Amino acid sequence: MGRLMRAVVTGGMSGLGAAAAARLRADGVEVLTLDLAAGADLQADVSDAGAVRAAAERVGAVQILVNSAGIVGPSAPLWEIPPADWERVFAVNVRGTFNTCQAFVPAMIAGGFGRIVNIASIAGKDGNPNMSPYSASKAAVIGLTKSLGKELATTGVLANTIAPAVIDTPMNAATDPAALAHITGLIPMKRVGRAEEVAELIAWLASDKMTFSTGAVYDISGGRATY
Repeated sequence: MGRLMRAVVTGGMSGLGAAAAARLRADGVEVLTLDLAAGADLQADVSDAGAVRAAAERVGAVQILVNSAGIVGPSAPLWEIPPADWERVFAVNVRGTFNTCQAFVPAMIAGGFGRIVNIASIAGKDGNPNMSPYSASKAAVIGLTKSLGKELATTGVLANTIAPAVIDTPMNAATDPAALAHITGLIPMKRVGRAEEVAELIAWLASDKMTFSTGAVYDISGGRATY
């Protein structure tokens, strides 16, 4: 990269977040992980706005924000989803992204440079059966990013989102096997993705080499995406 960068990666202790953190470090980026898990540089719940603001105040300005923290939630028909479970998925996946952007974006604007990469899902475009909370929350992340990208378009801060298909991460270990088999079967390449493959896309979107894209959705789906 052409400049010294600091990054915050939410959910950075496992899965896509950990892969993104490792890949950014390989580019010489100073990475701070924000996660509930032990060992995180910043231990906080992304759904807690106060905790996220406090973390941002401790850290100061960063140039990169990768929002990877997320949960799958229950696997069941919509009419059987407990409302509390629906709310929890949105609290982490949508409110968490909102909270971190609110906390870290102002300093990016002030510095005249920033890269935001929000991790959505192909489920947010297609809708996976028996995964309505997850699918709807990821659609919300896509809409949030499209709006944010337009709002920031003349500031030097770029915001984009990625829409992976099924990736081999610990998060999917808790996914209903039947649901997992169904969505894996939709991938024309006939395999799940690897976290390292997604991290390559994140690294490019977080770099100063990416200069003319904002509010965009980048599919990384082994051919599943149709629009």
